[in-house]
Amino acid sequence: MKLEQVLSKITFKEQANTEERDKKVKRTSVFGSIVRKEFTDYIRSWRIIILLIIIGLTCLGSLYTAITTIKDALDQSDEAKQIAKDSYLFLKLFTTSDGTLPPFITFVTFLGPLLGVALGFDAINSERNKGTLTRLMAQPIPRDYVINAKFVAALLVNVVLFFALGFLVMALGIIIIGLPITFEEFIRIVCFLVLCIVYIAFWLNLGILFSVRFKQAATSALSGIAVWIFFSIFYNMIIDFISKSYLDSQAISSVDEAISRQETILNLYRLSPSYLFSESTTTLLSPGVRTLGPLTMEQTVGAIAGPLPLGQSLLLIWPQLTGLIAATLICFIIAYNWFIKQEIRTN
Repeated sequence: MKLEQVLSKITFKEQANTEERDKKVKRTSVFGSIVRKEFTDYIRSWRIIILLIIIGLTCLGSLYTAITTIKDALDQSDEAKQIAKDSYLFLKLFTTSDGTLPPFITFVTFLGPLLGVALGFDAINSERNKGTLTRLMAQPIPRDYVINAKFVAALLVNVVLFFALGFLVMALGIIIIGLPITFEEFIRIVCFLVLCIVYIAFWLNLGILFSVRFKQAATSALSGIAVWIFFSIFYNMIIDFISKSYLDSQAISSVDEAISRQETILNLYRLSPSYLFSESTTTLLSPGVRTLGPLTMEQTVGAIAGPLPLGQSLLLIWPQLTGLIAATLICFIIAYNWFIKQEIRTN
């Protein structure tokens, strides 16, 4: 009798575990289906297609100007090629320009937020206005699957776009310039592409946040564009205006005070996600950058001029990367909580 009870308990536990696994698999398949549907909607949207074409053409235009500049400056001798190879030539494809068009990183800094806002400004309110959100919530799926799937699908669009552009730039550089890419250059470019995705994810979550907060898509779009314009143009103007009086040489009595005030101004600049992204990309793609703050003469004594290793460059931009990730998570958490509460109220 005891043996039968033990066997029945074992059988019951196995059935419970099987049911639990089936539920997890079913939830995963449901979430994957929603992500595939949202991803398909994004790549079929004319708004997104036009933005992707604009970003692709501008980046290819900046690549053309960079390659033209490099080819004009590069001598055909083997010695010059070796010097160019040792000076991180492929990284210059993303940072060099002949003046007719801005470099690749400038276009990403300027147009990336527009892409992020465009992907997220109508993620929720469009479903609510069409009446499809109510029908979707009536299905036996968790509420958070909706907002999570929209974020993941939009993030996949960014991943595919920027990795395609990055590898296209590297391939064209190898074909046209004729020099192989080094392993460190490849890793630096991959880190740069990951940084671009994190930067655009912030603006994507900001767009989703406004989409949850405002009922009209036009209002959320204008709000996202207003924040983008503020940080791209007006924020730097405000900090420049403050720094003129704050860094006045007549009001500074010592070198330590001057350095402290300069660090304060830099920290104010770093409240802008665009500035954090610019600092990080400049450090990654320009290994000659050894510091991101003011230094005294005593600190520079004994320093050896030369490029930083990849590990040191990553350590140098770690605070900036952490700040971008934190801002992205904050926007997503706020949007997530607002969305869950709104749905609970409607029920």
